[in-house]
Amino acid sequence: MREAFRKPQNWDIFRRKIVFEMKALGLDSIVIVLAISIFIGSAVVMQMLYNLDNPIYPDWVFGFASRKTIILEFSPTVISLILAGKCASRIASELGTQRITEQIDALEIMGVNTASYLIMPKIIACLFFFPVLIILSIVTALIGGAFGAMMVGTLSLFDYVEGLRLEFNVADVVYALIKTAVNAWIISSVASFRGYTMKGGSVEVGHQSTNAVVQSSIVIMIFNMIITKLFV
Repeated sequence: MREAFRKPQNWDIFRRKIVFEMKALGLDSIVIVLAISIFIGSAVVMQMLYNLDNPIYPDWVFGFASRKTIILEFSPTVISLILAGKCASRIASELGTQRITEQIDALEIMGVNTASYLIMPKIIACLFFFPVLIILSIVTALIGGAFGAMMVGTLSLFDYVEGLRLEFNVADVVYALIKTAVNAWIISSVASFRGYTMKGGSVEVGHQSTNAVVQSSIVIMIFNMIITKLFV
């Protein structure tokens, strides 16, 4: 990390690398994030309606509970695990392939700080774009919840939206974004370490890509528990 965060040697190339990584790690992940969010958001509301069917509960409670669930846990944690599977494997395999094909060695011979050139743009791209993906996930999941309510038919759209708006706290979104930023750091740094320090041949690329996904997912869940304890 100390080598990765040294001053870039060429700012023009560095900016182009960041834009490229934002597209590869961020823009290319939008479709899967939206698809998963809309179906999970719908399923969350449907499960609540099926399992909390009690006349003592006001109708707005389903929208309120869905909003809390989606903002506090589903989007920042579950979507981060999905991004770990997609982005961590890509980062580790890309850097690992460059290592075993001696591309990194060639750059170092030319005097390039390869850690800064290859790793820092990936970390910055994740830190910048993952919160955007989580905001999109939250909005899409809440819209999916409305579809779930309409499919069940026992909760009106008015009552669902009333629950979403009830006692809305901006601190919940801030909490989700802080957790997302931590998860983005974990995914990008763990995957970069696995790929950059890789030794062996092509088989090892697959092994280290798997290790990057598994280890980043485990660390995400550990820090999820720690951050939840700190903010509760």
